[in-house]
Amino acid sequence: MVREGEPFACLTCYDATTARWLEAAGIPILLVGDTAGEVILGFPGTMHTPLEFLIAITAGVKRGAPNSLVMADMPFMSYQADDAEGIRNAGRFMTEGLADLVKLEVDRSFVPLVAKMARAGIPVIAHIGSRPQHAKLQGGYYAAGKTASAALALLDDARALAEAGATMLLVEAAPAEVTDAIVRESRIPVIGCGAGPSCHGQVIVLQDLLGMTPWQPAFAPPGAQVGTAIAQAAQGWRQRVSTRDLGAHPYAMSDRERSEFLEAVEGRGGSAAGRPA
Repeated sequence: MVREGEPFACLTCYDATTARWLEAAGIPILLVGDTAGEVILGFPGTMHTPLEFLIAITAGVKRGAPNSLVMADMPFMSYQADDAEGIRNAGRFMTEGLADLVKLEVDRSFVPLVAKMARAGIPVIAHIGSRPQHAKLQGGYYAAGKTASAALALLDDARALAEAGATMLLVEAAPAEVTDAIVRESRIPVIGCGAGPSCHGQVIVLQDLLGMTPWQPAFAPPGAQVGTAIAQAAQGWRQRVSTRDLGAHPYAMSDRERSEFLEAVEGRGGSAAGRPA
C-alpha cells in the first residue's frame, strides 16, 4: 500500500469478535494496544497493563482476524529492564500471542535492543514521539517535537531506529511539519497517531472512534455513538424485564411430556407453578 501511495487505516482491537468485524470492514492492521489496560481493565493509565493479559488478547484478535496484520503492544517493563528479557517477551507475543509485529515505545537509546530483535527475526514497530509509558516523567501526557531542538531529536530517533532494523515507525502527537520530514526521509512505513496527514497510515483507539470514551482526543473525532446505543439497548432490556415482556418462549415440551410432568408434580403434593425457586 505504501509503494502504491495508498494510505492505510489502523485501529486498536482487544477481542476476537470485534476483530472479525474490523477485518470484514477492510481494516488491514489491528493494534492490540496497551490502552487495553484503560479501556478494558479500567486502569488509570497504560503502564498498568499486564503482560500476560496482552499476550492472551493478542492471540484472540489474531484468531478473530486471521488475514489482518496484528500488531502487539509490549507493555511497560516488558522490555526496558533487560534486552534478553525483552527479546524473550517479544518472542512470546509472536508464538503464544500469534502477533505479526511487536511495538515498542523507544528513542535512539533503544537502538541496540531493536537491532537484536531484528536479528532474531522479530519485526519491530518503533513508537516515537509522545510515549505514554513515559508520561510519569513528563507529569502527564504530552506532545513531542514542539521546539526545533526536540523536532531534530525526533528526526534523529526515526533515522537511528530505522537503520537499526525497525520494520515500521509510529509517530504520536507531533507537529505535522516534523512528521512530514520523517516521512520524506523514511524508507519504511510511518504510522501516525495525531501526527498529521502525511503518514502512510493512521491509527486511533477504537473506543474513541465509536464514541465510547469520556474524553475525545482532538485527532480522533467519533464516527459513531456506540456508547449511547449500548446505554439505550440496556435501558430497553431493563424495561422489558421489569414488565416481563420477553416475547414468546422458545423452548416447549410436547403435550405428552407436559402432561406426564404435571401429573408427576401433582403426585408429589405440589404445583409446578407458583413454588419458590
